[in-house]
Amino acid sequence: MLNLTPRFTGTRIDELPTALQPLAAQSPTLARLYAGRGIMQPEELETHLSGLLPAEDLHGVTEAVRLLDAAIDANKRILIVGDFDCDGATSTALMMRALTKMGAQVDFLVPDRFKYGYGLTPEIVELGIKTYQPDLIVTVDNGISSHEGVARAQADGITVIITDHHLTTKATPPAEAVVNPNQLDCTFASKALVGVGVAFYVLGRLAKLRREAGKPAVQVSQYLDLVALGTIADVGVLDKNNRILVHHGLNAIRQGRCCIGILALLEQAGRDPKQLHAQDFGFVLGPRINAAGRMDNMRIGIECLLTDDWGSAQRLAHELELLNRNRRQVEGEMRAQADQILQALEDENAAADAIHEEDLEGSDDIIIATKVQKKPAVDAKRSIVLYQDDWHQGVIGIVAGRLKESHYRPSIVFAPADTERTGADDAIKGSARSIAGVHIRDAIEQVAERSPELITHFGGHAMAAGLTIKRGNFEGFVAAFDKVMEELDQEVFAEQKFTDGELQASDFSLWFADELAEASIWGHGFAAPIFDGIFEVLSFKILKDKHLKLSLRYPGVQYPIDAIYFNFDAAAWDYRAEKVHILFELDVNEWNGKRSLQLMVKDLVLVN
Repeated sequence: MLNLTPRFTGTRIDELPTALQPLAAQSPTLARLYAGRGIMQPEELETHLSGLLPAEDLHGVTEAVRLLDAAIDANKRILIVGDFDCDGATSTALMMRALTKMGAQVDFLVPDRFKYGYGLTPEIVELGIKTYQPDLIVTVDNGISSHEGVARAQADGITVIITDHHLTTKATPPAEAVVNPNQLDCTFASKALVGVGVAFYVLGRLAKLRREAGKPAVQVSQYLDLVALGTIADVGVLDKNNRILVHHGLNAIRQGRCCIGILALLEQAGRDPKQLHAQDFGFVLGPRINAAGRMDNMRIGIECLLTDDWGSAQRLAHELELLNRNRRQVEGEMRAQADQILQALEDENAAADAIHEEDLEGSDDIIIATKVQKKPAVDAKRSIVLYQDDWHQGVIGIVAGRLKESHYRPSIVFAPADTERTGADDAIKGSARSIAGVHIRDAIEQVAERSPELITHFGGHAMAAGLTIKRGNFEGFVAAFDKVMEELDQEVFAEQKFTDGELQASDFSLWFADELAEASIWGHGFAAPIFDGIFEVLSFKILKDKHLKLSLRYPGVQYPIDAIYFNFDAAAWDYRAEKVHILFELDVNEWNGKRSLQLMVKDLVLVN
């Protein structure tokens, strides 16, 4: 049997929260889902915009709005400085669209990750001054650690407003206004806003102020398509506040009330906007926008979100499609190389403190970061950290994420800041992805506090972070990071697989699958429903040597149930299998205009 952890442990309706028991009478499964996600009252599921947290609770928002209002009235030049990911792109597009509608003279600048790196650096400020001569700079999705950049701007008399959401334990930069729910003195009830969410709140407050004063304003809620896209693509925690924002943005796109660039991207992906789900922001739209910042320059992605001309939108969406294909190819090559490195670790029998370049069949540009114990299987280690001189820094975050998923270990992948410069004193950039229980940004900060000479810059969240170190400090960083990981409880590194329990026979229907998909905004922090059960195997096929297709029978269900397990280890299948215990998501398969129920298998064991 599978070793699973139930999200809700009750077995009877009367064990549900009292407020959910009326719902349980209609759908025990839905009531159990909500209870397993901490929902105690039906009001917590409401999606009215009136349920959003008040903007005035954001520390610094009043001053930021006052400065923006005055700048618009005085026709001052405003420069938006964004970030090179989807959250930064949507934040920048949102600021550009809303401020322009309010009468602002506004331009935007996004750092090229390959030239300037992340955030409001002095170099970016100087480029902004040279190109746009701004009177006021507004950062979106960055800036909370940009002390030097703020000082450089202020030295030229430029006012700086920081809007960000990244974590910090340090004092905020002395900008004229700082809006960040995660800054030290902010009591905003939700810490889950991403950059575009913070921008939305600032602009909404500004529009209200100007509307009340009889000045040109805008209904900022018309841009919730951008907020929804950025929130899901940046893996924002889906608390009630974020679920409301995403709910309305998703509905706007389904109804065609959105940036035409989003419609053009969906056309490129062959997706019907009317059938869009929240997960599609992360798997369909987000990667295409992100490809611009990863492989080229995020300006292409932002322009796609800003254009109101369908022909331009299609052209830009096609450019993003090509960049995304290139990204997938580069990612695939890097992932294959990473897998070879990890396989070499698994094949190593002798105990050693580390494996270096000369141990890897003549490869002279690979460093592997992890301690090798007597049993050097990858899963026995507490982290995976890799570097190679010719890796592409635009893709390291994706590769780190793939490694984290496949090995359930915090993973950091480094690449040179400049592939032409790979000496000991040259910079390499790392992207980190983590597992539940390991706050990756705080872990990196612990390294920085204990060994301040090792890390040049770092920042991020609990689950994702970025850092810059010198190549010559790589092994020192590895040792220090290993030490931090060793101090954590071993249980943290044992993957917990959750289940929402068994389905009733009546739940195996297209109607319930559709109901489930629309029951809430599912995603990070409000996990999509996943179930388990024991099924009889009617038939099976191995597709392309790596996908397992099953026809199953479930007690009380009068028809066969289709199931698919992608990337299944075919060698683990027994053709004589009569029963299986599976962990699965309920899905609808659409093929040639026909819809059918399908189980997406996430784990499987044979039952005797």
